Amino acid sequence: MNARFMPGSLGNLAGLVLLLLAPTFIYPILVMKVLCFALFACAFNLLLGYTGLLSFGHAVFLGSAAYVTGHALKVWELPTLLGLLVGTGAAALLGWVIGSLAIRRQGIYFAMVTLALAQMVFFFFLQAPFTGGEDGLQGVPRGSLFGLDLANDINLYYLVVAIFAGAFWLIQRTIHSPFGQILKAIRENEPRAISLGYDVAKYKLLAFVLSAGLAGLAGATKTLVFKFATLTDAHWHTSGEVVLMTLLGGMGTVFGPLVGATVIVTLQNELADKVGSLVTVIMGAIFVICVLAFRRGIVGESLALCRRMIGQKT
Repeated sequence: MNARFMPGSLGNLAGLVLLLLAPTFIYPILVMKVLCFALFACAFNLLLGYTGLLSFGHAVFLGSAAYVTGHALKVWELPTLLGLLVGTGAAALLGWVIGSLAIRRQGIYFAMVTLALAQMVFFFFLQAPFTGGEDGLQGVPRGSLFGLDLANDINLYYLVVAIFAGAFWLIQRTIHSPFGQILKAIRENEPRAISLGYDVAKYKLLAFVLSAGLAGLAGATKTLVFKFATLTDAHWHTSGEVVLMTLLGGMGTVFGPLVGATVIVTLQNELADKVGSLVTVIMGAIFVICVLAFRRGIVGESLALCRRMIGQKT
């Protein structure tokens, strides 16, 4: 094994062991919620941190997969695994449609196009009969998988861990693949990538679709955990939250979004019944502090500190 990858591999293994043992001392529903949003943030980070594309409407992929999966399981009565795949595929397809339009613009114009298109889809969900409107899509059955009853929280927990681990592995492989290196080149210097002969628009669209599909997988899994899908899943507030999670944890780092999602979801869970609506103010304050004090995020600043301690340039 290449020694360069040993720390990362050991970190992955330690994290997996911790997740497998977590239900013994942490409420499994909370951990599953953290994993769903961590996957969402990791998918967003693939687009922002490694491709340099800021989407202000990424929650639309979380919400679309949530609704499609819920409808597929409740109305069409599809098997659980197939319902998850249908929801993920729907998000990826929507990502292809939105991405095809958005990548024609750059910078803030790209961000505004994604926000505008996401709001159009949000109002479609608000009016569409199959979503339940403001009441949401409720009573989604979890079903079973390989003979295991997913109504049992522990059985479902290990399925969610498997989904997260597989998606996280895919993201890591993508980042370190030749495709991932091209995405980084586009992020750093797009004109130079074009001059080298790369079809930048094609790579951007592929990254957008992959990010949308993974965000959709997070939304589909979230529907399975909570047994409902609501407009909140597709709201622009959720798009803002995933930006905060990514920046807080460390944009362009592998573990940053996971750390950021853990912090934000845990704070929301602990503070919601104590401060009520003021939790949004607290989240805003955290965002400001993050931007002003540690722009590389928790993981990014920690890595930079480690490099300084061993004498490497940051």
